[in-house]
Amino acid sequence: MTSVSKKKHSFGRNKRTKLANTILQILLLFVSAVYFYPIILMCINAVKSRREMALSVLTLPKKIIWSNIAYVFNDIDYLTLFRNTMVVTVIGVVGIVSISSIAAYMLSRRSTTRYAKVTRAVLIAPMLIPFQTFMVTLLKVMMGLHLTGSIWGLGIQYWGFGVPMAVFIYYNFMKTVPKEIDESAKIDGASTLRSFVSIIFPLLRPVTITIIVLNVMWIWNDFVLPLLMVNSRSSTRTLVLGAYGYIGQFVTQWDYALCAMAMAAIPSIIVFLILQKYIVDGVVAGSIKG
Repeated sequence: MTSVSKKKHSFGRNKRTKLANTILQILLLFVSAVYFYPIILMCINAVKSRREMALSVLTLPKKIIWSNIAYVFNDIDYLTLFRNTMVVTVIGVVGIVSISSIAAYMLSRRSTTRYAKVTRAVLIAPMLIPFQTFMVTLLKVMMGLHLTGSIWGLGIQYWGFGVPMAVFIYYNFMKTVPKEIDESAKIDGASTLRSFVSIIFPLLRPVTITIIVLNVMWIWNDFVLPLLMVNSRSSTRTLVLGAYGYIGQFVTQWDYALCAMAMAAIPSIIVFLILQKYIVDGVVAGSIKG
């Protein structure tokens, strides 16, 4: 093949590559627009009057009604609901990270034993069971344990739902951490717990942040479990339940409902935007070490 033909072949290949990248970018922009459209629609209509919303939900507001935000803030007692949601999220995330990281550490260091394999399968299996199949049974059990109507009890319940996925993620990442680190710590006289807390857990920072962000987004915006467990009293409701209060069987106050939904979602969106870089870092770190 002559140098001229090589240049033509290289030029044609580069042209095809650029065309493929352009098509891929257009496709990604379209998918992003599909996902962002409901959020934009919610924010636009959150500051509209009910009459203007009834005329068209797709147009920009002719006049921004800031009083919607003030009314919702006072009507649902936003600060109380924000505190409740924060407490539930912190309890849930701290428990999930603590339990799953220790469990994955112990299982990864004993991965060759039959007991560890069975235990790992049992821990991960709940991911395959739909919540709807046992939510009534769960409600009865929690009522028997007096964990309904309590934001502390609600936070503890998230441990059971979040640990399986977190164990799965931690376990795969933990296999990339050399066992020689544990052996060196034991030689220096460190116990297993001390070795994990002081040496191993700091190495899990990228994947830990990934798990924290995923669970914060899930717990903060969850609707079904709070509806079952803490909807009986207004003092124990979460922000999502506060927004749901404007949706009735016969009448729905859409202006206030959408405003409340936006106010409930904004904190979790801010957390995601701040920590999204670490999610990518966690995934990349695991793939590179593997």
